[in-house]
Amino acid sequence: MSDAATARSAELVPEGDRMLIALDIDGTLLDQNGVITDVVARAVSRIQDLGHEITLATGRSVATMMPVLNELELTPEYAVCSNGAITLRRDATEPSGYRQEYVETFDPKPVLITLRRHLANARFAVEDTNGYFRYTDQFPDSSIGHGGEQVEFEGLLEMEATRVVVISPDHDMEEFARVVDDMGLHRVSYAVGWTAWLDIAPDGVNKATALERVRENLNIPRDRVVVIGDGRNDIDMLEWAGAHGRGVAMAHSPEDVLAAASEVTTALFEDGVARVLDSI
Repeated sequence: MSDAATARSAELVPEGDRMLIALDIDGTLLDQNGVITDVVARAVSRIQDLGHEITLATGRSVATMMPVLNELELTPEYAVCSNGAITLRRDATEPSGYRQEYVETFDPKPVLITLRRHLANARFAVEDTNGYFRYTDQFPDSSIGHGGEQVEFEGLLEMEATRVVVISPDHDMEEFARVVDDMGLHRVSYAVGWTAWLDIAPDGVNKATALERVRENLNIPRDRVVVIGDGRNDIDMLEWAGAHGRGVAMAHSPEDVLAAASEVTTALFEDGVARVLDSI
């Protein structure tokens, strides 16, 4: 073993002191230009070198999450995608280094029909169990990745879905949230994000449910959990972590996200993630 590796091993936290630290991506790690600052990257690296389980918990698909994992040179045992519908586990036999460990699905047809009735000009996309998207109109590549397929609306109705994504150009975020709340979507979990964006997951599935399963598998106590996020799809995760550990919201988060958190860090442009990690 090299001197550097020996030194790194000597710094590892005892097994009983390991923490589970889960980071949202967009608006938390990445700015609007897709940039992670050097300050944040160094803080993430330090936590991993200590031996903590630091991972990503994102609404992104597998395809758009993996480049961020690789950029940070993170190698967690588990990573959470698609707002908790897909959980990856490290597997050296896979080309990407990860396999799908848990996948939650639902029938998207009823909710798609309801949404279209209320949002006739919206853009719809459905993610399948392989992380492949079919969509009615073009979506940003950063959100669903490359390799999707544009189809007629009816082509979305018979898919087995892990996620439905809706963008409504005719509404601002708060107006869109009111429209969606008025629909009474009781059989699915949903979170309105930035720019009139709606993510719909299987009923009862979110970042918190996926991370709780990860925590149990890793045998990490609830009071050794830290999560950081900024969006409405992070609310469940923040409440779950904050009940016993730390649920940290970015300072620029919407009011309902801030209310769900047990603490608040500085905004993205002030390296809020690094400030939290540097306290560990």
